[in-house]
Amino acid sequence: MFGALLASLALVAGCSGAGALGAEEGVETVTVAIVSNPQMEDAITLSPQFEAENPGIRLRFVSLSENEARAKITASVATGGGEFDIVMISNYETPQWAQNGWLTNLQPYIDATPGYDAADFIPTVRDSLSFQGSMYSVPFYGESSFLMYRKDLFQQAGIQMPAQPTWPQVAEFAARLDQGEGQRRGICLRGKPGWGEVMAPLDTVINTFGGRWFDPQWRAQLTSPEVRQAVQFYVDLVRQHGEPGASQAGFSECATQFGQGQVAMWYDATSAAGTVEDPAESTVAGQIGYAPAPVVATPASGWLYSWSLAIPETSPRKDAAWKFMSWMTNKQYIERAGNDPEIGWTSVPPGSRQSTYDIPQYQQVSGAYGPLILQGLQRANPQQPTVQPVPYQGVQFVRIPEFQDLGTRVSQQVSAAIAGQITVDEALEQSQNYAETVGESYQR
Repeated sequence: MFGALLASLALVAGCSGAGALGAEEGVETVTVAIVSNPQMEDAITLSPQFEAENPGIRLRFVSLSENEARAKITASVATGGGEFDIVMISNYETPQWAQNGWLTNLQPYIDATPGYDAADFIPTVRDSLSFQGSMYSVPFYGESSFLMYRKDLFQQAGIQMPAQPTWPQVAEFAARLDQGEGQRRGICLRGKPGWGEVMAPLDTVINTFGGRWFDPQWRAQLTSPEVRQAVQFYVDLVRQHGEPGASQAGFSECATQFGQGQVAMWYDATSAAGTVEDPAESTVAGQIGYAPAPVVATPASGWLYSWSLAIPETSPRKDAAWKFMSWMTNKQYIERAGNDPEIGWTSVPPGSRQSTYDIPQYQQVSGAYGPLILQGLQRANPQQPTVQPVPYQGVQFVRIPEFQDLGTRVSQQVSAAIAGQITVDEALEQSQNYAETVGESYQR
């Protein structure tokens, strides 16, 4: 599989990027594998400013969709392919790849860079990108999860959103605001297969209902009463009051549904705020309220995720790579993006630095949601995400290499239950079998 991925990677790299492809005397070309999300595309737009400030460095970007990026970057870094000098990864990969010796320890670079101020990174984000006390990737942006809702519809219905809603309350609100099939629905929740699609919000529901993937002895727990209750709740809620075609709806589909006024609530990533508050993309901008991730048995349940930049250990251009990485993740970049007329303050990378939330211009545009993003990231607890002890870390994922496959397999079962093809019990029985196989490898 890696061979096919690397062949396609070479093809993509050959036709992507910015800067000169040919070698220039005295110039280093730094190849950057980046996810093609809006904030990352903004960074590519601003990158000529970096090249002007650093004439000895040229940048070449390989911009990939999220699924492509995961596959190609993993294939390259795991095999020591050496195609990239900088890779965009997350807090799922960083500690694991650092432990494997695949990434460059960035702490010496951080410590030697005046004004970089790693202490300004939001602590939970910084810790999630560290291994044995050193950072192995640096955050470009971070996100938690929260509940978005239509303030106008709540007011019309005489509903008051609690400061900290519970999932039973959210289900009640969805029922009251649901106009029925073919009309506005009560809520949008992801149902699309994928460990980063339906499993992201569903895992936070499982956690706060008291469920877990494994107990401390690595015994699978996907058929426990707590997990059964959580998954049944989620499936019932989206089937009864959710968006049409829910089993194939992911982040993008829910963003469209909510932004076009077709659902009353949406629980998802905090990074959605920049989209739904953009009048060019959303018909409900300015009418949205925000609440913390709903809970049941835990004080908080928002997830913790960060897109970050790392240097593969195979790169021969580590110094040049760090120059660009530090430029793209420092405080000055936030100011640069915010003051750019084509980008603006609503689109600056959120959730990386605490100081971002002290900038008056950012406070002005993000007053409704900025404090909740910061609060969600600060309260996230990947070391103890649920009620009972667990042997793993992670809120919306289990930080073990096998989870990419395990989470995807379980997500397919859940999606089938949302589609009405199987029952929740059938989905969890099969999921339990998958998890037992993984758990047994850790018991040994």
